Amino acid sequence: MATTTANQQAIAPSAPGPMKRILMILLIVLVAAGAAGTGTWFFMSKRAPATASPAAPAPAPAPVFFPLEPLTVNLQSDDGQQHFLRIGLTLKLADQATHDQLNEHMPEIRSRVLLALSNKHPEELQTLDGKHALAKELEALIEQPTETGGQPAHVAGVLFTEFVVQ
Repeated sequence: MATTTANQQAIAPSAPGPMKRILMILLIVLVAAGAAGTGTWFFMSKRAPATASPAAPAPAPAPVFFPLEPLTVNLQSDDGQQHFLRIGLTLKLADQATHDQLNEHMPEIRSRVLLALSNKHPEELQTLDGKHALAKELEALIEQPTETGGQPAHVAGVLFTEFVVQ
C-alpha cells in the first residue's frame, strides 16, 4: 500500500467572495421591488363596489330638442329698404311633456315669434350680443302660458339653426 508522505491539509470552505454578496443583495432587492410593485398594482386596480358611494347623483335625463320650421319675416327699416330675416329655431326642452304641450299650441307660439321678429331692426341682429338678446326674448315669449291660468312651458334654450339677414 502506498502511503502518502505529502502533508495532507484539510480543505476548508472558502469564505464567500464579494461577488457572491453583491449578487445576493441584488437578488433580494429585485424580489422586494417586484413584491412592492405587485402589491401596489393589486390594491390600486381593485374597484370599489357600486354600492360604496350612495351619494353619487343620478345622471340627468337627456334634453329633448324640438325643431321649428324656418321662418321668414320682414324687418323694420329706417332707411327705406326692404330687409328680411330667415331664421331657423330649435328649442331645447327638459322633457317630452313640454314638447307635447308646445306642439299642441304651435300656431300660437309661431305667431308670437313672428310678431316679435317683425318688430326688429337689422342693426339689432347684426351683433353677437343682439343675437343672444333675441334668443332670451324668444325663450321668454315661448315660455308664456298659452291658456289663461295655464302652466308656463319651461324652455332650457333657444338655438339658432339658420340665421340670415338681408
